[in-house]
Amino acid sequence: MKGSAMITGSLPALVTPFANGKVDIDALKKLVDWHIDQGSHGLVPVGTTGESPTLTHEEHDRVVEVVVAQAAGRVPVIAGAGSNNTAETVRLVKAAKEAGATAALVVTPYYNKPTQAGLKAHFLAAADCGMDIIIYNIPGRSAVDMSVETMGELAAHKHIIGVKDATGDLSRVPKQRLTCGEDFVQLSGEDATALGFNAHGGIGCISVTANMAPALCAQMQEATLAGDYETALKITDNLMPLHLATFQEPGLVSAKYGLSKLGLCTQEVRSPLVGLSDDAKSAMDAALRYAGLID
Repeated sequence: MKGSAMITGSLPALVTPFANGKVDIDALKKLVDWHIDQGSHGLVPVGTTGESPTLTHEEHDRVVEVVVAQAAGRVPVIAGAGSNNTAETVRLVKAAKEAGATAALVVTPYYNKPTQAGLKAHFLAAADCGMDIIIYNIPGRSAVDMSVETMGELAAHKHIIGVKDATGDLSRVPKQRLTCGEDFVQLSGEDATALGFNAHGGIGCISVTANMAPALCAQMQEATLAGDYETALKITDNLMPLHLATFQEPGLVSAKYGLSKLGLCTQEVRSPLVGLSDDAKSAMDAALRYAGLID
């Protein structure tokens, strides 16, 4: 396996808990321990689900430091380090490296829509920091799609080790195996198709649902990786209402709501996000019950 062979399985895209407008460090530490106890195979702080767009640089760096320290080498930590500014991305990658993170998750630059040549320059600058990089390809949010060919060229860099693929196109996995090699770490960025993603050659999922259902998501991943798709399908059936309910409104808002029902953090989010509507809360309650996570 290229680079960080241990990056596999269920990797929750961690929420950043807040209390009275500030990052709740104590709640964050408890979440790290809980996830590891529940069987999560790694942690991904300060991605979009960690509200990176509304964290200050100081808060962003602090969250990475706390998660790395609390994980204490028990599981890999892939630190969100995305920006649509290459210089800022380099700063975030260097900070993640200094904090001791396993790898950095770098999103395709959003809003300014670089060409494929621009994407290459951006990711090579990040990788030249000397830290393992996971490409985050999410055209639905970033408005730019890294081509399979571009990814193949970037995969030649020793520090560009994998992709979080949120295209929803399962044919990307075998296509990327052809261009990037079979040892390129392919992680799903979409909960609802995570089972099929692994069947096509993926080895894990950076998951929003795993914030609330870490044990079930870990068990589903372990089943697919062992080739036990019958068990994986049963777990997926159990989780599908939660996958669907979670993304009725912004996923991180739903995840914080679910975690609040489990007594693990507040529902508090930062503007421009707001709390769930009553309809979304009802859907989440029903889905959490269906998955056996609440009574």
